[in-house]
Amino acid sequence: QVQLVESGGGSVQAGGSLRLSCAASIYTYSRYCMGWFRQAPGKEREGVATIDSHGTTSYRDSVKGRFTISQDNAKNNLYLEMNSLKPEDTAMYYCAAAVGWAGFSFHTSDFGYWGQGTQVTVSS
Repeated sequence: QVQLVESGGGSVQAGGSLRLSCAASIYTYSRYCMGWFRQAPGKEREGVATIDSHGTTSYRDSVKGRFTISQDNAKNNLYLEMNSLKPEDTAMYYCAAAVGWAGFSFHTSDFGYWGQGTQVTVSS
């Protein structure tokens, strides 16, 4: 059973930074993909960034150059460093995990495990 617990959300002004963390009991699996997704009110959940067991990362175009996904296998943590935040980044952010395969996906249906979410609010 994979458990995911996010932390690190909050409220910042535009241009500010936040670092999200996800405690993940997944690193005993040899192949996996982990990702950060977000969902704004009235919108569908969308993929933000993913990283797999090979360390390969992927980002949605709107966050490239501003967000960085990383993992610390020894500490069982997944991170999302968010810089130059914009009001349109405001959303509930979710940590997600898939086991048994490595690669890229922004399809929510490909991820079987989800955290409870952490709110990020960026004011202009």
